[in-house]
Amino acid sequence: MGDLTGVRVIITGATSGLGAAMADALLLAGATVAFASRPTARLDAGVTLRRDQGLDAVSLPMDVRDPVSVQAAAERALEGLGGIDVVVNNAGIGMGTVNPHFLEKAMPFFEVSPEGFRDVIATNLTGYFFVARAFAPLFIKQGGGRFINVTANHETMRRKGFVPYGPSRAGAEALSLIMVEDLRPYGVTVNLLLPGGATATGIVPSEVSPQIRGGLLRPEIMGAPAVFLASAEAHGLTGERIVAKDFNAWLSAFRSKSADRAP
Repeated sequence: MGDLTGVRVIITGATSGLGAAMADALLLAGATVAFASRPTARLDAGVTLRRDQGLDAVSLPMDVRDPVSVQAAAERALEGLGGIDVVVNNAGIGMGTVNPHFLEKAMPFFEVSPEGFRDVIATNLTGYFFVARAFAPLFIKQGGGRFINVTANHETMRRKGFVPYGPSRAGAEALSLIMVEDLRPYGVTVNLLLPGGATATGIVPSEVSPQIRGGLLRPEIMGAPAVFLASAEAHGLTGERIVAKDFNAWLSAFRSKSADRAP
């Protein structure tokens, strides 16, 4: 998938979990990665750690739930990086914020508090919209760019006891597919990326049973597909939904089709 030197990437929610795993993979491939997160000590420490390793990480304070914060961060990123090539919509919160025992005891939707519902939707869906809304005009003006929107299994979107997380991911996926068509005339691409199962991140409670813990995917599974989607090989690719745990098979099929189309 090659060298990403010179590729400038923004990742929301990059300080932990899937975001940190994708950020590290992109940094190791040579990309400049802006860690977009709320301004906390964890953001500062995460960026400093990577920079001490000689990696081109930068800090980009941003609250995805605040459109003013997102717009200001987009403008700072453009000025500071001299352009933006890839934006990864990843920041999210899980079912644990509503039901700490969601993996072992489902909570029916009618027991979910209005505040809990709003909080998840504000981050996982509205946050994606705010970020896409701020960065899309910058991509259009510079003549291109790529969005990678992190999503979840379709089964999760309709699983018993998964309100509001399921609807938030379903909404973000619908938003992504509409973005594909709205941005197609401008040469801006939008692809979806998901792990393919529950992952060992902070979204999954630490006290889950050993059986559940043993079946979790590692966040690093997102690294290779994220690097591919930022690479020259993915130029012009849009509207794809890539499952990270099946990435090697997907990539093989993609390369076979590309070879068949070659003159």
